[in-house]
Amino acid sequence: MYLLFSPSEAKSVLSPFLEPFSLSFPQLNPTRKEILSHYEALLSQGTQETLAKLFGLKDSDEISLLRSCDPFSSPTQKALFRYTGVGYTYLNPSSLPSEAITFLENHLIIFSNLFGPLLGGDTLPLYKLKQGETLQGLATETLYKTRASPLLDTLLKDHLVIDLRAGFYEKFYIPSFPYIRPLFYKNGKAVSHWAKAWRGLLARELALWQPQTEDAFNAMPIEGLKIEEIQCKGMQKNYFFSIMD
Repeated sequence: MYLLFSPSEAKSVLSPFLEPFSLSFPQLNPTRKEILSHYEALLSQGTQETLAKLFGLKDSDEISLLRSCDPFSSPTQKALFRYTGVGYTYLNPSSLPSEAITFLENHLIIFSNLFGPLLGGDTLPLYKLKQGETLQGLATETLYKTRASPLLDTLLKDHLVIDLRAGFYEKFYIPSFPYIRPLFYKNGKAVSHWAKAWRGLLARELALWQPQTEDAFNAMPIEGLKIEEIQCKGMQKNYFFSIMD
């Protein structure tokens, strides 16, 4: 089983120094270097206003910190612990048993706006690229989708794949084979912001149970959630989860 997951805007700052720029899917390293060269140029030459837009920030101290973080030589941290947004808060990997952490390091595929698809165990420097922002007109999601889709299809096609990403990250990759997409509803209405929390909680349960088939996924007891309906939409199988009070 593999889980597809979003990154987060929020990231931890302090980290030990590890091997920089050693990521999964090394076939994408030329693409990453191309994209990072644009990112580095903006760090060194971009105005405060340009960087504020690029990072999606207003605080000048935060902008200065990120400007100083060279992605090739800064200290790095495992992606699973680098990201600290809502989904990762509810995933809460540091509280999981070692077997579940190992699973997430090897089976959680995170779609980074800057680095493209990577695994939870890959190490990343501190960086920020606001969702949907381009690098001097370069749309990273378009470039990664073209070059990463064949790699991901080859890796994932014979596995249970559960897509827990926000909708934007479909711009990076859409599986060409059947996969599951959980959707969350409360009182008959789709959950928006708190969907991040439920994706994190469901990813946590999947790391603990590690189902390998759709039947095993259906049989998982998930506290607070109930499967109400399953609908097929092309290759995407939508699971409508009702959030219980």
